[in-house]
Amino acid sequence: QVQLVESGGGLVQPGGSLRLSCAASGFSSSRYRMNWYRQAPGKERELVATITSAGGSTNYADSVKGRFTISRDNARNTVYLQMNSLKPEDTAVYYCNARWVMADYWGQGTQVTVSS
Repeated sequence: QVQLVESGGGLVQPGGSLRLSCAASGFSSSRYRMNWYRQAPGKERELVATITSAGGSTNYADSVKGRFTISRDNARNTVYLQMNSLKPEDTAVYYCNARWVMADYWGQGTQVTVSS
C-alpha cells in the first residue's frame, strides 16, 4: 500500500523553526521527484520546494528562498523540509508529493501555524 505520511507540523512563534518529515512506504521513493506543497485557507495549493530523485537539484518558491531547505534520505525513504525564520504567512497545511512518470502520490498533510 502506497503511503506518504507527513509529520513535524505544529504551532510556532514568528521567527521560529520547524522540520517537517515525509515518510514514504509501499514504494521506493528514490526514483521520484519529491515536492512539498502548501495550502492556506481560501488559497490555492502552491509548490513550496522540490528536489530531484538523486537530490542533486532543488528549487524553491520565491516566498521561501533562503528560509526553507528541502532534503532527502533515500536510504530512509524520507524527505524533509527545514523551515526557519517562519512568518505568519507561512501558516498552511503542508503536503508531501511524490512524482515519477505516471505516478503521483500525496500525503494527508500536516498543519503549520505561525502565530504569537
